[in-house]
Amino acid sequence: MAASMAAAARRLRRAFRRSPLWGGLSRRPFSSEPPPASATAVRDAFLSFFRDRHGHRLVPSASVRPRGDPSLLFVNAGMNQFKPIFLGTVDPRSEMAGFRRVANSQKCVRAGGRHNDLEDVGRDLSHHTFFEMLGNWAFGGEYFKEEACRMAWELLTQVYGIPEDRLWVSYFGGDPKAGLDPDLESRDIWLSLGVCASHVLSFGPQENFWEMGNTGPCGPCTEIHYDLAGRGGAPQLVELWNLVFIQHNREADGSLQPLPQRHVDTGMGLERLVAVLQGARSTYDTDLFSPLLDAIQQGCGVPPYLGRVGAADEGRTDMAYRVVADHIRTLSVCIADGVCPGMSGAPLVLRRILRRAVRFSTEVLRAPPGFLGSLVPVVVETLGDAYPELRKHSAQIVNLVSEDEAAFLASLQRGRHIIDQTLRRLGPSDLFPAEVAWSLSLSGNLGLPLDLVELMLEEKGVQLDSAGLARLAQEEGQHRSRQAEPAQERGLQLNVHALGDLQRRGVPPTDDSPKYNYSLRPSGGYEFGTCEAQVLQLYTEDGTAVASVGKGQRCGLLLDKTNFYAEQGGQASDRGYLVRVGQEDVLFPVPRAQVCGGFILHEAVAPEGLEVGDQVQLHVDEAWRLGCMEKHTATHLLNWALRQTLGPGTEQRGSHLNPERLRFDVATQAPLTPEQLRAVEGTVQEAVGQDEAVYMEEVALARTAHVPGLRSLDEVYPDPVRVVSVGVPVAEALDLASQVALQTSLELCCGTHLLRTGAIGDLVIVGERQLSRGTTRLLAVTGEQAQQAREVGQALAQEVGAAAERLSRGSQDVVEAQRLSKDMGRLTDAVDTAVMPQWQRRELQATLKVLQRRANTAIRKLETGQGTTPAFTAEAWALAVCSHMGGKAWGSQVVAQGTGTTADLEAALRTARAYALNQL
Repeated sequence: MAASMAAAARRLRRAFRRSPLWGGLSRRPFSSEPPPASATAVRDAFLSFFRDRHGHRLVPSASVRPRGDPSLLFVNAGMNQFKPIFLGTVDPRSEMAGFRRVANSQKCVRAGGRHNDLEDVGRDLSHHTFFEMLGNWAFGGEYFKEEACRMAWELLTQVYGIPEDRLWVSYFGGDPKAGLDPDLESRDIWLSLGVCASHVLSFGPQENFWEMGNTGPCGPCTEIHYDLAGRGGAPQLVELWNLVFIQHNREADGSLQPLPQRHVDTGMGLERLVAVLQGARSTYDTDLFSPLLDAIQQGCGVPPYLGRVGAADEGRTDMAYRVVADHIRTLSVCIADGVCPGMSGAPLVLRRILRRAVRFSTEVLRAPPGFLGSLVPVVVETLGDAYPELRKHSAQIVNLVSEDEAAFLASLQRGRHIIDQTLRRLGPSDLFPAEVAWSLSLSGNLGLPLDLVELMLEEKGVQLDSAGLARLAQEEGQHRSRQAEPAQERGLQLNVHALGDLQRRGVPPTDDSPKYNYSLRPSGGYEFGTCEAQVLQLYTEDGTAVASVGKGQRCGLLLDKTNFYAEQGGQASDRGYLVRVGQEDVLFPVPRAQVCGGFILHEAVAPEGLEVGDQVQLHVDEAWRLGCMEKHTATHLLNWALRQTLGPGTEQRGSHLNPERLRFDVATQAPLTPEQLRAVEGTVQEAVGQDEAVYMEEVALARTAHVPGLRSLDEVYPDPVRVVSVGVPVAEALDLASQVALQTSLELCCGTHLLRTGAIGDLVIVGERQLSRGTTRLLAVTGEQAQQAREVGQALAQEVGAAAERLSRGSQDVVEAQRLSKDMGRLTDAVDTAVMPQWQRRELQATLKVLQRRANTAIRKLETGQGTTPAFTAEAWALAVCSHMGGKAWGSQVVAQGTGTTADLEAALRTARAYALNQL
């Protein structure tokens, strides 16, 4: 009977999960209940219950940007911020180390990566990219199964008033293959709480055994489900709350071992809980979404939201309602947490979300321009009390959303025209050309995601040339790989004969001054101008000059002027596209531009014919250009900071940068110390934090000849030459009497730069190696990548600290000592390969080297039976004293040194004496 009931429940639950509707749920869930509570009241009741009745500490939601966890694009569960506790790597001196029982409401985003609900949002009534996870945790065995189940049952039935007969529970039914018995303890707890036996079901590991990843903490879970149907028919179960009992660890070999400490980790989606308590048809019918749906209807003038899905949703109006409402919540929360639409990683995912929202709002809901930004205040009003950062950054969120919306609307309109024009030339059974689809996605100004292009074609009943698209993607990947290498493919070049021909014909060098035509908007974003030019010459791949090129031909274009930055001075080339004036629907992708003897050669693939004399308009990839500007200005600050730290005689030996990272070669007498690396970063951070203006001006080369502190390389500079100065106008900086150049960054440079330093965000040196004797190569990242590098470094430092603490306690047997030694090796590998601050890497490497020696010594002594407590060594003595002062120590058995801070020297001396007496 139990087995058949379990099978039936499994079928019901799976069927419900496939269904787009919350069928069978009335507007009022419990006839005897007062009007349903608001979402705010539901959230507050959860937090108050655990704080006031059960002594939990309330902790704020973590940012949706993961800290020190590069495996995640976004925080996607409430437990993410507590991983150090589960993993045992929490810093014992940190506030988190004192957590025993806590509760919170965590902002979560599931879009991109392993947990990705983006493409399902809008199609049904249940998926969201942003949601709130209500959770309570017990760490280190503070409480376990019985207390967790009892609290959950008390909250749901007594506080929220959900009828007990509407609740079902599931528990782990065991896994014979893994040697795991059924979790009968959880089953019996539920029965003792009064749950009907027919409502207690067992399931296997896929449903009721939770794992953090391929390795790491894991354990059985018990789930509480709500019956949407009630007494009205067959159960329709939806998961409400998941209670995880973390008691095992998945080893690298796949085996399970018990954890030294057990933990409770629970999670319940606020949106789904509110839907149940408010008797809503779905989460979109709750007061978390109804203000947004009302604002969408008022702003767009479309019929009211009716909650239809599938074929019943004519014109996909209700789907668009859901997409826009969900996505604007996600955008607002992410931007408030510092994740902005961008070109890689989480920012790229956010860019896709924004552009998906724009498309549905404009094409389906016929929203007016600027509509998405107008919804931000509604989100702030709904969630701002729970998450104050939304109110603090509301103006910034509106500006960013509105600017990207405006840019994408122009791109979307042009994209539609290009698709329609292409379709008119195709036969009924022709595939849509991969080159056209790729051109839509390649340029930064259009920036249509390829999956969006495919969706637009799917709606028109047209199939894309997927094989051709895969080939182009592979070529782009190879090109990106080459971009990251010091030695790159030269691409199309003008040889000596071609250059001589141009000179004989009196063709002037390309006017590339328009590349500097950009400005800073009041909102902080950059506006880049276009450039109209004339085709002066075309070249085939082998460098032959021709008067025209045909469709699909790879070629080089020489124009009379351009706004593209050609690779030089260590800065990667711009990329983008050009269109023929009067035929803006045909894009010519331009993946790079190169300078040859003063002439800028643009590489392109011609989707249609092109001739000498044609008038074209050029558009740079704005995201790519901005990334180069950030890295180039950061390179100047790095150069200046190195001189400030290492001395005025420090010389640059070369550099290269692209939007991903920068490389800087510097002449040094010896490798930089961790202290010097840290000081360099600090100097750059100070300039970035001051958001100093960046001044650029062309001056006569002679004016720069004798300026103290002016940075330049051993190369030929044009005359006039471009001077870049940070914080001080160029004229003032070049004044020989001012000595200003000794106090700020002043360089000769033709590159494109930020107009203010603040946009760099941060700079972290993540790599350092000796190229040759006397030359050091530094690798650095900026912005979001730099912040993530710092977080990774902090996480690893906490792990090393925890390992040192374990080692200081000593090992009782050889097996334990060997396990600790292996942990040291694993940590060493992680520190060696992580993207983290180089100064911190070097410090941790030194610490781990000492710890590894100590661990190996402990193993040898235990193996020979020579010792069961740690020996009295200078290093151990120093570590004991310096740890008391919040510092660190290093050394050997006979000599050691360390650092620490204390206001009570006598107390430190007493600690030193007490330790020595205890050891002796």
